Amino acid sequence: MFFLQMSGFPGSGKSTLAREIAKRTKSVIIDHDIVKTGLLEGLELECQEVDPRRAGGVAYHIEWALVDFHLSQGHSVILDSPCLYEVLVEKGTALSDKHHVKYKYVECVLNDIHELNNRLKNRERMMTQIGPVDIPEEKWQEVINRAKRKLHVACTKVDTSQPVDHYINDVLLYLNK
Repeated sequence: MFFLQMSGFPGSGKSTLAREIAKRTKSVIIDHDIVKTGLLEGLELECQEVDPRRAGGVAYHIEWALVDFHLSQGHSVILDSPCLYEVLVEKGTALSDKHHVKYKYVECVLNDIHELNNRLKNRERMMTQIGPVDIPEEKWQEVINRAKRKLHVACTKVDTSQPVDHYINDVLLYLNK
C-alpha cells in the first residue's frame, strides 16, 4: 500500500498520470479540482459567496479526511493536487506514518509553455481550473524556477511532455520501491 501525492503545474499531466496509476494499481484517487468545484457549486446553490482561495483550504480538509478514511480501509490513495505547499507534504507523510504505508511523491514537469497552454485550452475545464497561461516564453523559466522547493522526502520527477505510456513503468517501479 502507498499514499501518493501528485505535484506539478495545472496542465502538466497530473490527472492523466493519476488515472493511469489508479487503473494499474486499483488505487483510490482524491482529486482536488473535483472536491473544490463540488464545494463551490454547492455553496453557490445555497447563495453563499466564498473566496475560491478559501474554498481551496476547506477542500484540502475534506480531502485529508478522505485520504485518512481510504488508507484506514486498506486502499492505496493518490492525492491529485498541485501540492505547492510544504504543509501538504507534512500532512501526507504524517498520514502515511499513521497508517504504516509508503509515502510517495511524483512531480509532473512540463517545461514547454506552448504544450502546457495547448493542454489547458483543450481540456474540459472545471470552474476551479485555470485556462491558458498568458506569460511570455522567456518568463516561463522564471516561473518554473520559483516553483522549485526543497522536500524532506524522496520524490521522482516525470517529464510529461511525452505520452503517459513512455513513463508509466518508471513511475510504477518507483511506487513499488
